[in-house]
Amino acid sequence: MSSKGTVVLAYSGGLDTSCILVWLKEQGYDVITYLANIGQDEDFEAARKKAESLGAKKVFIDDLRSEFVEEFIWPSVQANAMYEDRYLLGTSIARPCIARRQVQIARQEGAQFVSHGATGKGNDQIRFELTCYALYPEVKIIAPWRIPEFYNRFRGRKDLMEYAESHAPSDLYLMTKNPEDAPNTPDELEIEFKKGVPVKVTHLKEGKTKDTPLDIFCYLNEVGGKHGIGRIDIVENRFIGMKSRGIYETPGGTILYHAHLDIETFTMDREVRRIKQGLGIKFSELLYNGFWYSPECEFVRHCIDKSQENVEGKVQLSVFKGHVYILGRESPSSLYNEELVSMDVQGDYDPCDASGFIRINAVRLREHHRLQGEAQLKQ
Repeated sequence: MSSKGTVVLAYSGGLDTSCILVWLKEQGYDVITYLANIGQDEDFEAARKKAESLGAKKVFIDDLRSEFVEEFIWPSVQANAMYEDRYLLGTSIARPCIARRQVQIARQEGAQFVSHGATGKGNDQIRFELTCYALYPEVKIIAPWRIPEFYNRFRGRKDLMEYAESHAPSDLYLMTKNPEDAPNTPDELEIEFKKGVPVKVTHLKEGKTKDTPLDIFCYLNEVGGKHGIGRIDIVENRFIGMKSRGIYETPGGTILYHAHLDIETFTMDREVRRIKQGLGIKFSELLYNGFWYSPECEFVRHCIDKSQENVEGKVQLSVFKGHVYILGRESPSSLYNEELVSMDVQGDYDPCDASGFIRINAVRLREHHRLQGEAQLKQ
């Protein structure tokens, strides 16, 4: 039987994508498997052997950890990206990074097809495919969980999955300790920022330092994980139109969120920050919905990056029993002027000016309430 063509499958080594690999071969495709290392705890060599034994023509295992941190996580830190006020977007950020490499392999290997194991109800199918179509417009996508011949055949897993979900154990979390079991002494860290991204982290008691993006992020995950930082159990709104429950852990990301927020407020003009906050919300929605490689997301990232020019300095913080406590901050670009804000020193500020400032701001309020009072009298 002649081949229908070559397909690059995003492969995890798990049950779903192994079934997909076998099924694609049965359908007559040559299958190249691709496994991205973005920092997950995985036996990559075992996954390679499994893919080869199931008939993969070629196996790619690519370490994307550094580019994931520098090109995807750092812009999210700059944005203070948080979806619906709670979710730090860990899964969402990974998808454009993984799919970009999948497309590069497809082009390099002359493959006309790509495939993935994302379900037909979730966000990941959208994130993967929008990236693939943006970067390889003529690509054809095979999504088995949306093909009846595939999902009717493998529906037997449904009961098993439902059972597993309803009996989810408390050790569902892989990276973080339960805060109850976390150490009884805090760890104190200092994080140094330049242009809104961390450039160095120092353990204040141990003197240990990390100064490359990947090392910084891994170290913060390690310390945050030890103290049970960044666990959430939420109901979120999927792009596809339904609400779903999500359980996430983002130890390093949570520490960086608090530290960056602190140094940003310390160094950024109030009105710039107000606009930037709105852009951060927009960025979070675009990222969650799969539009990383859209013109609007590129524009928003550019604006956020511009806002970070003077976001530099050091933040001292403590991590303890699931919480991040800010202890202090310092910056050569600080807009905080202790003398100006002091009750004891007058400086260039004349308190008498505040009377006029308040009266002018009260004009609108007085008018509003005068009209409301007149309307009530007429009733």
